[in-house]
Amino acid sequence: MAKLHIGTCSWKYDSWRGIVYSDVKKINYLKEYSEHYNTVEIDQWFWSLFGDNKISMPHPNVVNSYKNSVNDDFHFTIKIPNSVTLTHYYQKSKNMPLIANKHFLSKELFDEFLTSIAPIEKQTASLMFQFEYLNKQKMPSQHQFLVEFQHFLDNYKSNFKFGVEIRNSNYLNRDYFEFLRENKLSHVFLQGYYMPDVTGIYKKYKDLITGKTIVRLHGPDRRGIEKKTGGDWSKIVEPKDNELHRIADMIADLLSREVDVYLNINNHYEGSAPLTIERIKTILEIE
Repeated sequence: MAKLHIGTCSWKYDSWRGIVYSDVKKINYLKEYSEHYNTVEIDQWFWSLFGDNKISMPHPNVVNSYKNSVNDDFHFTIKIPNSVTLTHYYQKSKNMPLIANKHFLSKELFDEFLTSIAPIEKQTASLMFQFEYLNKQKMPSQHQFLVEFQHFLDNYKSNFKFGVEIRNSNYLNRDYFEFLRENKLSHVFLQGYYMPDVTGIYKKYKDLITGKTIVRLHGPDRRGIEKKTGGDWSKIVEPKDNELHRIADMIADLLSREVDVYLNINNHYEGSAPLTIERIKTILEIE
């Protein structure tokens, strides 16, 4: 029977005290979090690329602390470092020239990352390749992207499961979803960041979606909601009632088709990820 795992994107927020966390001064946030939820997204290791020879990988002490803070039934979804997924360095301004990232889809760097997180392998539901918007300057075509990605995939062996998040809506077509199915990869449905509504994409390509699926709920206006909340993530400030009902219907359909779902909710979606979780649980009529 397919299962729904619901959690948040990141977890260390003081404004969740009284909702998720106790008022004890010093707490193990992840340990207390895991008493409420059975999954969480780790995005901190995504931010890894600081120069050709300045790359940060997960520290062993941090990895082991995460392992020891949760039980064996708890699952992580983890963003793969951007040192592996970025085609070019971030531009400080649009007028600056693009500089290629020589580590893009580096097998050696990826193997180093997998080794660093080996202690939590059994608790990891999926590793997520998050690719930024790939314009023609960064990637000549979708065909070229799929060729390069296929070459990378052909050269690894791992027990980890992989998901793919694309931020170019033009890539969300049948060729892409067939590529995922052939390589036993999961699509990461991203709601927000100028991407099309996930429910429409799902309806169009649901026949190609099998196995594990990840849904990430982000809002369309990160800065705007940060201004509204002032960093206090304890209240719903931008309710999305109709959208939540559509997404709940999509999740219910996935589960009916025996597809496991990992739903990761960000504070930026409605203003408080834990409260959004309660809202969607009510819609789905689950405890």
